[in-house]
Amino acid sequence: MTERKEATYLLTEKQVAEKSEIARRFLETRTRLNENVEKADNFLVKRFYNIDHNTYLEGAVPAKYKELMGLVASACLRCDDCINYHIIQAYRLGVNRSEQEEAINVALVVGGSIVIPHLRRAYELLGELYG
Repeated sequence: MTERKEATYLLTEKQVAEKSEIARRFLETRTRLNENVEKADNFLVKRFYNIDHNTYLEGAVPAKYKELMGLVASACLRCDDCINYHIIQAYRLGVNRSEQEEAINVALVVGGSIVIPHLRRAYELLGELYG
């Protein structure tokens, strides 16, 4: 079995938030809402969060590719919060804009035209992050 370890991020969430207003709002809201979830002290939610965290660790598949897979799945499922999360995480891992755009292209082909509104918002975030 392949060893799994924490990903090595090139940027902190704070650095990303300083670069992008969209990212800042998303990260602040996510943190605030997660505080409410943590107060509930729900065993099942904690287990799910743990599974989610462990899914994106470095392993046989590098974390940056897992984040791009997450981006594709999130766009196909039309979850803007998840799209933002995976774009930010991939950015923090050093994924370049072209790689992110290609992942979104896959989502568009798999998900169809219903992905387009989410693609537009994703490109707005990409524009803030990559300039």
